[in-house]
Amino acid sequence: MSEAIRRLRHPLDPKDAEAIAALLRSSFDTPEQAWDAVAVSDLARDGALVVAAPSGCAVIRVALDEAELLSIAVTPEARKHGLGARLLAVAEAEARAAGAARMFLEVAESNAAARALYAHAGYSLAGRRRGYYRRDDGRREDALVLARDLGPGVTPTAPRA
Repeated sequence: MSEAIRRLRHPLDPKDAEAIAALLRSSFDTPEQAWDAVAVSDLARDGALVVAAPSGCAVIRVALDEAELLSIAVTPEARKHGLGARLLAVAEAEARAAGAARMFLEVAESNAAARALYAHAGYSLAGRRRGYYRRDDGRREDALVLARDLGPGVTPTAPRA
């Protein structure tokens, strides 16, 4: 059964903000990758769009005709069932509705699962940020900047539920 995805509106209900923060905490390797409930609320207040399901979420920001995927998260137990692709497709649709013609994102070079998701959705390499991510052991890792056109003729490649 697929999870319903809904757009959360500003002002975020404190319970929704905490739920998003909890999803982010459960989905990332290090605490600094996730935002707390206050940061999530602040992002929404400042115009970020939040789409959420019980086991995942995506946060985007739109500026003029460009959108940036700030974060996408799916809890470990809900992975490999298409939720990430569905969240991405909904986030892209929200960005398009807000006037974006192109979506950008960053992903750690070693994050093979996320890179596969983005490649399947039609994202391609637009740049590289050398040493962008700091790992717990002190190593630095490059961030790949990926982009995809969202023009009106572009349809999401995410599986339909």
